[in-house]
Amino acid sequence: MASPDAELWPRPPRLPRPIVMDQRWERLTFLHWRVDPALVAPLLPDGVSPDVHDGSTWVGLIGFEMVGAGLGYGHPIPYVGTFPEINVRLYSVDGDGRRGVVFRSLEASRAAVVLATNAAGVKYRWSSIDIDDDGSEIGFRSRRIAPPSRGATTDFAVRRGSRDMSDDPLGVFLTARWGMHTRVAGRLLFVPNVHRKWSLVDASLVRCDDELLAAAGLGDVASRPPDSVLFSPGVRTQFGRPIRATAQ
Repeated sequence: MASPDAELWPRPPRLPRPIVMDQRWERLTFLHWRVDPALVAPLLPDGVSPDVHDGSTWVGLIGFEMVGAGLGYGHPIPYVGTFPEINVRLYSVDGDGRRGVVFRSLEASRAAVVLATNAAGVKYRWSSIDIDDDGSEIGFRSRRIAPPSRGATTDFAVRRGSRDMSDDPLGVFLTARWGMHTRVAGRLLFVPNVHRKWSLVDASLVRCDDELLAAAGLGDVASRPPDSVLFSPGVRTQFGRPIRATAQ
């Protein structure tokens, strides 16, 4: 039986209180590749399966700027709470029907963030990250400083478009993800988050020279151009306490 949250999709569910974290995500660049679900199934936590759109599941390489992250609501941490991030993510669904993401890697440029999140079981990696943005093209470059996969790099850039993609079915599937699936101490958990509907536009690829997908166990996926390229100016989001999820 599907949870009430699953029945709301693609609208956001009500966030359980208390609010654990509050932050903004800005200048988001979404690169996505269509892949066979069988490729990513072994990379997901036990109890969830690949979520599928149009016969495929999807692998995302996403760059953005985290702005004003802090504990609770409206308490940004100066300096430490603002930094560039790049993540590799997969798309998942649990036995309750909740759609989520599974992070294969998260790069952050703040060592303090990496230490704090690793202690909480979220595997950020310390990387040197640069964002180049001239208002038309935006690019992300990073090199991982700490293991595993020390030295793994990525360098990608897109040119912003003007076509509204906010209601595009694939765009909705890729961005209306109201939480993260993970396993902690043997328990399958769903960490919920909510935000307003994305403002999304199309974008065109300028370059992509990536090693992060391979380092995340996804082979040569990045050897071909992405099948979807999107850009968003950003959104404010809040996270709630983890929920015990039902395994499939």
